[in-house]
Amino acid sequence: MNKELMEAMTVLEKEYNISKDTLLEAIENSLLTACKNHFGKADNVKVIIDREGCDYSVYAEKEVVENVEDPVTQISLADARMKGAKFDLGDIVQIPIDSHDFGRIATQNAKNVILQKIREESRKSQLNEWQCREKEVVTGIVQRYIGRNVSVDLGKIDAILPESEQVKGEVFQRTERIKVYILEVKDNPKGPRISVSRTHPDLVRRLFEAEIAEVRDGTVEIRAIAREAGSRTKIAVSTTDPNVDPVGACVGLNGARVNAIVNELRGEKIDIINWDDNPAFLIENALSPAKVISVVADEDAKEAQVIVPDYQLSLAIGKEGQNARLAARLTTYKIDIKSETQAREMGLFDALESGEYEDGFEGEFETEGSYEVPAEEDYQEESEE
Repeated sequence: MNKELMEAMTVLEKEYNISKDTLLEAIENSLLTACKNHFGKADNVKVIIDREGCDYSVYAEKEVVENVEDPVTQISLADARMKGAKFDLGDIVQIPIDSHDFGRIATQNAKNVILQKIREESRKSQLNEWQCREKEVVTGIVQRYIGRNVSVDLGKIDAILPESEQVKGEVFQRTERIKVYILEVKDNPKGPRISVSRTHPDLVRRLFEAEIAEVRDGTVEIRAIAREAGSRTKIAVSTTDPNVDPVGACVGLNGARVNAIVNELRGEKIDIINWDDNPAFLIENALSPAKVISVVADEDAKEAQVIVPDYQLSLAIGKEGQNARLAARLTTYKIDIKSETQAREMGLFDALESGEYEDGFEGEFETEGSYEVPAEEDYQEESEE
């Protein structure tokens, strides 16, 4: 029996990540519960378990008295001396208890104690494991749609991909493998409740870390990400190693590295730009692929005036303003884009040449055809409203 018990505990330890000490503690508590159900109390019962061989003994400690009033906790002097001649009044005698004497109900209750402990420890172990994996990307298998949410099998546990965290237009087939970002892990009586996302910007960050060794080892650092899930992402990268081209490292030979990420995101476009501590140069890079004539950035106001060639205005703004909008989010600057013609009509080139904007600019410039993009914090305020 002890051999089977050891084997069972070994299986439980591997399967549910429950330590043998925890299981032995559960067995000890179950024996105490059985004694309490059988005798009515278990305050004087001691369980001794050999941690190595799983041999166990159960004893009831009884006080030697002249007249027995409580047979569960007391023993007469005559009966005590049948156990050993050395006993005298007031001594404590250990009386072995045979667990085979327990009734069916007591045995069933003891079994339930063990099973409950296994469930609790399994849930606790799962919770700790998945809480440590928050903000990671994992691969899951699509199980089914629950309303508009998607149930995703992560192995030994299911996660929920809420509708709000799904990319608009993405449709999943049952048994399809997808990568998801673990948003949050909450405790729940039935086990950890895991929420995952396909829209979070850090999904892109983690995919870059997984796909690109230079990002993973810190040679290339991702400084900022702006994402409109399912459509386009802008990502700014830098490096402290003069021998490494951060953009080239992320793109890979013939675009192989970034294409692997694009495929995982089902065709979402990814613009990779060089980070620059100078906000004017950063904004110029962020508006790529559009060419920029000049950028005047006010670091205090977090605003920037950008002038582009006439033929580049629509490219700088992007379809429905997306390129400029993502650039604003990436840089956290409010960006006002004007064409070269508009800038000349407003006298902005004269102001630039005269040095009026040397320390930044004041006010906002508005004219027909210009495009002004709010900074990231303005988007957050609008979304909260």
